[in-house]
Amino acid sequence: MAPRVLVSDKLSETAVQIFRDRGVEVDYLPDLGKDKEKLLEIIGQYDGLAIRSATKVSDKVLAAAANLKVIGRAGIGVDNVDIPAASKRGVIVMNTPFGNSVTTAEHAIAMMFAIARDLPEASVSTKTGKWEKSRFMGVELFNKTLGVIGAGNIGAIVCDRALGLHMKVVAYDPFLSEERAKQIGVTKVELDELLARADFITLHVPLTDKTRNILSREALAKTKKGVRIINCARGGLIDEAALYDALTSGHVAGAALDVFETEPATESPLFALPNVVCTPHLGASTTEAQENVALQVAEQMSDYLLTGAVQNALNMPSVTAEEAAVMGPWIKLAGHLGAFAGQLTEEPIKAINVLYDGTVSHMNLAALNCAAIAGIMKVTNPDVNLVSAPVIAKERGVQIATTRQEKGGVFDGYMKLTVVTDKRERSIAGTVFSDGKPRFIQIKGINIDAEIGAHMLYTTNEDVPGIIGTLGQTLGDAGMNIANFTLGRAAQGGDAIALLYLDEAPKEGVLKALSATGKFSQIRPLVFDVA
Repeated sequence: MAPRVLVSDKLSETAVQIFRDRGVEVDYLPDLGKDKEKLLEIIGQYDGLAIRSATKVSDKVLAAAANLKVIGRAGIGVDNVDIPAASKRGVIVMNTPFGNSVTTAEHAIAMMFAIARDLPEASVSTKTGKWEKSRFMGVELFNKTLGVIGAGNIGAIVCDRALGLHMKVVAYDPFLSEERAKQIGVTKVELDELLARADFITLHVPLTDKTRNILSREALAKTKKGVRIINCARGGLIDEAALYDALTSGHVAGAALDVFETEPATESPLFALPNVVCTPHLGASTTEAQENVALQVAEQMSDYLLTGAVQNALNMPSVTAEEAAVMGPWIKLAGHLGAFAGQLTEEPIKAINVLYDGTVSHMNLAALNCAAIAGIMKVTNPDVNLVSAPVIAKERGVQIATTRQEKGGVFDGYMKLTVVTDKRERSIAGTVFSDGKPRFIQIKGINIDAEIGAHMLYTTNEDVPGIIGTLGQTLGDAGMNIANFTLGRAAQGGDAIALLYLDEAPKEGVLKALSATGKFSQIRPLVFDVA
């Protein structure tokens, strides 16, 4: 029997025809996403669900979708899909992460032109019968410095377009290597230098805890007087109240915003300012982009339903059905190793080396590499998935190396991940025990045996008496429970580490109290996805 797909949001007829041409039965009901009850009534008949943003795939919908195997989102954002619930029910969630990159980059360039020449205000003035030629004195883009915050897929396209306009381009991105910067023709700088040098600043990063308000009041104060700012990435990257003050004081000459802290953005003090251009999240809104992602999602879903091939899945690696049963725990381990390294590495990564020993060396290493790389990249880019992670790493000039060996030893198999930067190499190793649970077995060359929890605390120190007591007492005083406590040292009196598995995230006061003791050279809270 041919698989059946429901298309509940608007896709092009060409995309719908792809399903039919591939031998997939398809029902095209583009307004169904607005009718929750009808969706619940019929979703159980389908193997696949193709959506845009209107359809909300909640746990309730998934519970009614007895036969559903795959959800395909035509676009990158999947806020309308309950991914954890889908994972628990064995439903793959796919997106199309690169279909609208050019369109979003072009919108950023268009917004830059708009604020450079006061185009919206000039258009309104002229249409009202005025001829205020002397009022609208703009600036050229030629020979100006563009500061690009985030030089990933979209950011790199913006850099290319800006260079074509003969602008000077400086870029800040923790994962941008010097080699990649040279390749795309930009100067790699730290954030403070970018703020000081740029005539225009454009943002192309996801919204994370680290990037939220990256243009804070303090950051805006460091910018060049007369700077113009463009945000076509995510609302929340700019402190909007601080931006308002900077615009009204004249320190910031103009801003062009496609995204806002609250959307839909129906009111904002920024709307009243003549030097602010606003659009309603139009970054991906071109005919070509919408068509590209629609065609891509139809191809991906058809491939999976007919052949089992998985592309751009957010909750499943690209492995065969036979491999999945064996590799599942190892894929989790790879992600944990990557997450550990990523959370401890703040400088640009030049290389990622993965060593596989014993039984794991005979598995699908490409999928395991993807999981490890995704673990690293997700720290700064939560939109990364197992398929897009290697692409992003390659774009940023990160070299990936894989080694197999059969040395054997205490464990039947283990993985060792090494991250290389200009300043250091950081290694962590792990294995999977017979109970199927991943464990960390070595950090910085120091042997340990650590169970992995959602919230952990990692410390480094000189091997001296009192460390255990200090950690236990400080956490105890804060009412925090330790589920597991692992210690290790290189040698007596040498480097030592502690890895604590906690019932909750360590409180800020705890971290400050530990730091105040002067006993620790490093204190880092860590978070792992153990679901």
